[in-house]
Order: sequence, then C-alpha cells, then structure tokens
Amino acid sequence: MTATLTHTLPLNKTRRTPLNWLMLGLAILVAVVMAAPFLLLVLNAFKTGADYSTNGPLAWPTTFTLDAFVSYLNRVDFPRALWNSVLSSTIIAFAGTALALLASYAIGIGRIRANTAITALLLIATMVPHEALIYPLFYGAQATGLLNSIWSIIIVFTILWAAYGTYILSSVMSTFPREVLEAAAIDGAGRWRILWQVVFPIVRPTISVLVVFIFIWSWNEFYIPLILLGDPASQTVPIALSTLRGQHSIDITVINAGSLLSLIPTLVFFLIFQRTISRGVTAGAVK
Repeated sequence: MTATLTHTLPLNKTRRTPLNWLMLGLAILVAVVMAAPFLLLVLNAFKTGADYSTNGPLAWPTTFTLDAFVSYLNRVDFPRALWNSVLSSTIIAFAGTALALLASYAIGIGRIRANTAITALLLIATMVPHEALIYPLFYGAQATGLLNSIWSIIIVFTILWAAYGTYILSSVMSTFPREVLEAAAIDGAGRWRILWQVVFPIVRPTISVLVVFIFIWSWNEFYIPLILLGDPASQTVPIALSTLRGQHSIDITVINAGSLLSLIPTLVFFLIFQRTISRGVTAGAVK
C-alpha cells in the first residue's frame, strides 16, 4: 500500500508548462505596471521638495520625512473634508441603492407599462455628461438654499446613481423566476413582503456590490462638488486636495502626501468589502 502511494503521488503532481510560466510572468508584469503609480505616490510623499527637484520622481528619497504630510495638514482642514466625504458617500451609496431597489422592483417584477422605454431612458440619463447638468444644478441649489452644503451633492448623486442602479437591478429582476413569485403570492405574501423576504435575499449580493461601487464613485466625484461646494467647510477630500494647486507653482510632494491620505480611506473600504464584491460577482455568474 505504501509503495503504491509512493509511486502514484509524483504522477499526480502538476507540472508547469512553458505557457504557464509565460502567463505567470505576464501576470506579474501587469501587477507591477498597475502598482507602479501607487508606489511612486508613496515614494514621493516622503520626499522633500528640494529632493524631488534635484533627483526627480523616480529616485529613492535621500531621507524619509513627514514634512509634506505636515504641510498638507496645515494647509487643508483634512478631518473636516474626510468627514464630509465619508458622510456624503455613505448616504449616497445606501440611499441611491435603496431607491434603485424599489424602482427596479416595480420595473423588473411589477411589469409596469413601458418598462423597456423607462429602462432605456434611465440608461440615457446615466450617459449625460455632468458638464451638461451643471447650470440647472447650480441654480437649483442656489434657489433652494443648498449651495455650499453637502446635502446638495447628496441629493444630486443619490438620484444619478439611483438611475444607474435601477438600470442594473431591473435587468437582474426581469429574469427572476415567476414561479417563485406566484408561490409566495399563493401563500398570502403581499408585494412588500415579497420584496423583502423573497426578492431581496436573492439579489443581495448584487446590491452589496452596487453599494460598494457607488460609495467609491461618489468619493471620487470632482466636477459637480467643485461647483456646488465653494465653502471650505463643506468641501470633500478631492476638492480640498485641488486647493493645493497654485496659479504659478505646485508643491508636488505635498500633493502626493495629500493624495496618499485621500486614497487610504477608499483603499481600506475596498479591502474590507473585497470579499463582498467577490461573492457578488460569483453569485451573478452562477445565476
């Protein structure tokens, strides 16, 4: 028995072919290329301005210093900007997804009239560039007293991302098995109960992925918040970072330090919910 196992184990061991090694090398190369901007960001954030000017962005720092971080925190109210970004992005992600869930339930499962036309209209709405919306949004925020308030961008992006989420979720719910819905209705379940006890548990992985992506997209939004949030007390992290650019000079090391501090919260958020994204993609593939 032992001799048989000794002879069979090496035969079952997989050998890497030259194609496997080639694909592994290409994967490593792609990973290095993708990580290079982040590594350069970290490298230059710990340099002095003189070191950057003398040796360039690709050189190793002569001395690692936190001067750029101190300068950034002295110029920008980072805790306030961080709170504004976290608060607005969180509300937008959950409120936009909740609206998308209710609307897509009506379109995909409720089978309302002209559901295809409504879905196409929502898709077109998500393709409209933000530059085309800025004038009505600015004057609307000014008329309602929401200018220079984070609630202006919360309302705007909740509606915009809800339209996108409705398009995504309605296409998922349109393939929902009718037999399951009819069985729930026969058991006496109303529409609200069917939504939360039958539909929601099945589409929850897709909803989780949508929440994560809407949070990251809202965090990185720049153009509309730049116009609507002129007050430094209401600015988000990307807007606060943009104030470091002077008219005639740019302190690259301070911008790198600010960019690194701005990137860390979204990176942590993504790493925390990475398993959620993987499960959502896998569940979508299985369905």
